[in-house]
Amino acid sequence: VQLVESGGGLVQAGDSLRLSCAASGRTFSSYAMGWFRQAPGKEREFVATISRAGDPYYTDSDSVKGRFAISRDNAKNTVYLQMNSLKPEDTAVYYCAAAIKRTYYSISYAAIEYDYWGQGTQVTVSS
Repeated sequence: VQLVESGGGLVQAGDSLRLSCAASGRTFSSYAMGWFRQAPGKEREFVATISRAGDPYYTDSDSVKGRFAISRDNAKNTVYLQMNSLKPEDTAVYYCAAAIKRTYYSISYAAIEYDYWGQGTQVTVSS
């Protein structure tokens, strides 16, 4: 499967962005989907994931709690990341990823458990 992210850009602190990740193929509903991000000089970190059933899960870090929301539209083969009240520390390349799952409720937090990755989209938040 190929994943293509879009929706990144340069915004000011407090603004919102919605990232999209479009997947090719007819098996999108077979994947749990995730969003990761990588800031300059830092390791890639988990942001959010959504199961095949549509249940969302987020990083335990307080960094995105209450501000980010992941969702999916299986009819459009697309997963979204709604980001509100953006902060300069949200600046990063955001990656979409897909993990093959046999059950509707399985999820993955670790990058190594994902089978496919997009090329990333840059999000820059100015103060």
